Amino acid sequence: MTTIEEVGPAGNAPSVTPVALGRTRGGPDVPTLRPDRWWIQPTVIFLGLTAFVAYSTWAAFINKDYFHAPYISPFYSPCISSNCTYQQLPIIGTWWSISPSILIVAFPLGFRLTCYYYRKAYYRSFWWSPPACAVADAHPRYSGETRFPLIMQNVHRWFFYAGAVFVVFLGIDAVRAYDFPGGWGMGLGSLILTANVVLLGLYTFSCHACRHLAGGGLRGFSGHKIRHWLWKRVSVVNAHHMLFAWLSLIFVAFTDVYVRLVASGVITDPRFF
Repeated sequence: MTTIEEVGPAGNAPSVTPVALGRTRGGPDVPTLRPDRWWIQPTVIFLGLTAFVAYSTWAAFINKDYFHAPYISPFYSPCISSNCTYQQLPIIGTWWSISPSILIVAFPLGFRLTCYYYRKAYYRSFWWSPPACAVADAHPRYSGETRFPLIMQNVHRWFFYAGAVFVVFLGIDAVRAYDFPGGWGMGLGSLILTANVVLLGLYTFSCHACRHLAGGGLRGFSGHKIRHWLWKRVSVVNAHHMLFAWLSLIFVAFTDVYVRLVASGVITDPRFF
C-alpha cells in the first residue's frame, strides 16, 4: 500500500498509512492521504442531528405539556387544530384527535432538510458523499439532485416562504410570553422565547434563498437601490448561516424542553417582575 512520509524540522517523521474509503466514480480504489482525524466532524454532526430528530419526533407526538400560560412550545406553534390546549388558530375541527404538532411539523422540517447548509451537513455525515475534503466517496455513483428523493431539494425556496411565516407566529408568541394571566411582566421563559425567535429569524433570513430573493435575478443593481441595500444586509448575515443553523437548532429544542418542564411542574419559571 502507498504511504507518504512527512518531513518536519527534525528532518524526518513517522510514515502515515492512508485510509481507503471507497472508489472514485468509475476508477480504482483511492485512499485518502489525510493524516488528521477528519472523521470527527461528520461523526459529531451525525450524532447531533440524530439526537435532534429523535427528540423532536418524540416531542411532536407526545401531545402534552407544551403550554403553560403564557408560554407555548415552538414545536406546537401555530396551533391550528381545535384540540389544542391553547387556542391560537383553530381552523382544523375536533375530528383531529392526535397531536396538533403533526399538522405543522412538515414545514419547519422541510425548510431545514432542504437548507443548503444542512444538505452539506447530512450528505457528509449520514451518506458520506463525500465525508470530508480529499476523502473518497463511500458511494460508487452520484446522480446529483436530479432524482427522487434528492430532486425535492429544489423546493427549498418555497419552504423558505413557509419558514418566514413561522417566524412571524413565533414572534407573536414571544410578545405574548410577557402577557401573564395577572398582567404584563417578564419571566425567564419570556426571555427564552424571545431569544428563540431571534435565532430562528437570523437562521431563516440568512438563508441563501432569502439572499437570492433580495438581490437575485438582476442584471445590475444601479436601478434597484432598495434590493441592493437588502442584498448587502442579507449577505452580512448569510456569511454566518452555518452558525445560526446550529444555534437555532439547539435553542429551539432547549425552548421546548424549558416549556415542557415548566408545564409539567418539574421546575418553576422565575418571574423578574
